[in-house]
Amino acid sequence: MPSIMTRLESVRNQIQTATEKYRRPAGSVQLLAVSKTRPAEDILQALTAGQRRFGESYIQEALEKIEQLKGQPIEWHYIGRIQGNKTRSIAENFDWVHSIEKSKQLRRLNDQRPEHLPRLNVCLQVKIDDEESKGGLGPEQAAELVAQMASYPRLHLRGLMTLPAPSDTLEAQRRPFRLLRELRDRLATPELPLETLSMGMSNDLEAAIAEGASLVRIGTAIFGPRDYSAG
Repeated sequence: MPSIMTRLESVRNQIQTATEKYRRPAGSVQLLAVSKTRPAEDILQALTAGQRRFGESYIQEALEKIEQLKGQPIEWHYIGRIQGNKTRSIAENFDWVHSIEKSKQLRRLNDQRPEHLPRLNVCLQVKIDDEESKGGLGPEQAAELVAQMASYPRLHLRGLMTLPAPSDTLEAQRRPFRLLRELRDRLATPELPLETLSMGMSNDLEAAIAEGASLVRIGTAIFGPRDYSAG
């Protein structure tokens, strides 16, 4: 089985190839390694290979790893559903949150972000298709939250995130990413440029980059298939 370092290099090559193919600026697409369900040892292997951004979805598991890896140069991203009783842990321990879908979440994260930490980077999760299992805001709701951001001085709205339903063809994969980019272009202002488009995973990385992704969230292609039975 290929090592994490080998798989990570392969993903970087895929990103570079797609970046060049679609004439995106060099370095314009960042890699978020989705490390949920993975042990701290796997994160350390990726860290040794130069990966700095890691995404987690389960709070208790993430807090244990954050403590184990304390002092390491890691940028922690929370990408899971946000439960109301978990916002303080997120606000106190993460650098980014990708899954905002309610104004109440913004208020709680803002109020609970410690003063000694930089502003918490946040993305609004937008639901582009009608898949019931996925969370997210409709486009009009996203516009309402963008308009509220001046009320949250401890937060920095960086952009939008989406998690579309799986599709089989490149063109079908591109459609929801294109819609998210077009929504971002409508909502962006000089004060809030919304430069981050968090979209694309292991199976639709090329489509996301083709449509303007600035950050792709890759787990399986780096760490291999997940074993959810382990806890």
